[in-house]
Amino acid sequence: MVLTAYTYVFAIGTCFALLEAYNNGANDVANAWATSVSSRSVTYRQAMVLCLVFEMLGALTVGARTASTIKNGIIPVSAFQDNAGVQLLAFACAAAGASLWVMWCTRHSAHVSSTYSLISAIAGVGVATVGASGVQWGWNGGKGLGAIFAGLGMAPAIAACFGAIIFMLIKVVVHQRKNPVPWAVWTSPFFFLIAGTICTLSIVYKGSPNLGLDKKPAWYIAALTLGVGWGLFVLSALFFVPYVHAKVIKKDNTLRWWDAIYGPLLFSRPTPEAAVEAKVPNYAVIQHSDDEDEAASQVASQEGGVLDDPKEKVINENPDLRARHVTPKAAPEASEREKKLILAEYSQHHYQQMLRDAQERHHAKLRKTKGPLGWAMRTLHANPIGVGSIHETHNMIALCKRIPAMIVACALYGAHYDIHTAQIGIEGTPEGLRMARVYSLAKKYPNEVEYLYSFVQIITACTASFAHGANDVGNAVGVWAAMYSAWSTGEAIGAKAPVPLWQIAVMALTICIGFITYGYNIMKVMGNKITYHSPSRGSSMEMGAAITVLIFSQYSLPVSTSMCITGATVGVGLCNGSLKAVNWKRVGLLVFSWIMTIPIAGLIGGCLMGILLNTPHF
Repeated sequence: MVLTAYTYVFAIGTCFALLEAYNNGANDVANAWATSVSSRSVTYRQAMVLCLVFEMLGALTVGARTASTIKNGIIPVSAFQDNAGVQLLAFACAAAGASLWVMWCTRHSAHVSSTYSLISAIAGVGVATVGASGVQWGWNGGKGLGAIFAGLGMAPAIAACFGAIIFMLIKVVVHQRKNPVPWAVWTSPFFFLIAGTICTLSIVYKGSPNLGLDKKPAWYIAALTLGVGWGLFVLSALFFVPYVHAKVIKKDNTLRWWDAIYGPLLFSRPTPEAAVEAKVPNYAVIQHSDDEDEAASQVASQEGGVLDDPKEKVINENPDLRARHVTPKAAPEASEREKKLILAEYSQHHYQQMLRDAQERHHAKLRKTKGPLGWAMRTLHANPIGVGSIHETHNMIALCKRIPAMIVACALYGAHYDIHTAQIGIEGTPEGLRMARVYSLAKKYPNEVEYLYSFVQIITACTASFAHGANDVGNAVGVWAAMYSAWSTGEAIGAKAPVPLWQIAVMALTICIGFITYGYNIMKVMGNKITYHSPSRGSSMEMGAAITVLIFSQYSLPVSTSMCITGATVGVGLCNGSLKAVNWKRVGLLVFSWIMTIPIAGLIGGCLMGILLNTPHF
């Protein structure tokens, strides 16, 4: 009976642990890559491939082989009194509290930290198990809840300072020159040096417990990091500078990426006479595709060359609204209050209609595509649930056709989601107008200059994924490893539990799946919804966040990488010279969600533990 109960609890706890890892990928990893995607340094599909490679590589090669079972020492191991059943139940409730809260936030595009959610849930479980007096509410050597609150306030502010300093360096050295392109080319090895040094330190201090690099003496660490940084400096000077010089200064469009192997010989390479000017990617945040322009032209031609007033269109399509609609010219005697009510009704109705129209345009594009997702979207569109209850014959037939299509759409929809349109907001909506005001205050730099920093940003983003896989996967797998050990041995475990390699692989893969399939839900509200992005800005943000994480790691203080990148984003946005260059409404919502994580995740985990621990049993 006991073993059967253990198995039930372990099975349920495993589901919640995997759900927590899935949400970690959809939330934390998505937020880390949102900067690169928002800057257009990589596409979302490229980010998915790079994330899968470096997340798994970091987890499997240098990932932690032991995990803290009682995260950050918030509650003592002695609280469970060597009772494996209570310990197993506690870990399951903690995983449930963290995963349920993060899942709800991800579903509503509210970014929170998975690590903070798990810490808070464990604190709630501790209160339910041993009482409030048994929980470390103070600093506790950087491992108590006091340190969590301190990191919540300090980390984003420090990251903002570092991000602003790095971007101002780029701005002064490159952007403010009369001819910034040559300056960007010849100074690029210096920024590769900075990025290489910071990224190496990230791996050494955050992602190398299995290699033991973080236990080496200071001179060894300094030699290693500076060696990698200067090595990258030399390689970029020998191969990257000649390549981009030929591409953006000599404008040689016949150049291919593999020609970079020729190195300095490219300086003397003659540009073919028949060559046209080489083009670099367009890094503008707002871009209109040819399909959108064509659709707008068709609408205009159908309406005699003049687009209807959207207000009139909405009113004409809704008889009830048309009947109550009174214009000032037609009825000057209408009260001011009635006018406001009519305007408010129109505005909200029109806003919802614009959101539906934008989603329908996106889905219409997907239905025209080939492949599994196109088939799935066409199937869902052609088989809607009709009137009546779900058990009606026509609804049952439609449901049988929809289920396979829904599975395919859930797996592939994120890879085709229009993240950039979602980030800038639908044009004409309050959010779209607000973002237009924010973007107008940010200076736009030449694409040739931004092109150079896109390479630096890819390096920083891949390193962040490697460090996350090496370090944070250990945090995600810790609770699961503890449950597995208690279930398989039937004995309570200590403060550390061994983690089999297959568990790390499963957890890392689950994190990657979460990012690939559901990460778009967080990415669509990050990045360009805070401030204007570009590769030079994005690389500064990521390096500023990495430096902050390194500093906090040195003092063993809990810190969220996602919070650091958000703070760095605000800091770089303020470098535009105006407070209005940052969307403070979005920043306020993010901070509010961070603060609410601690009590809500704690309450969920604590209530579950309290109910189950005191359930009548025989």
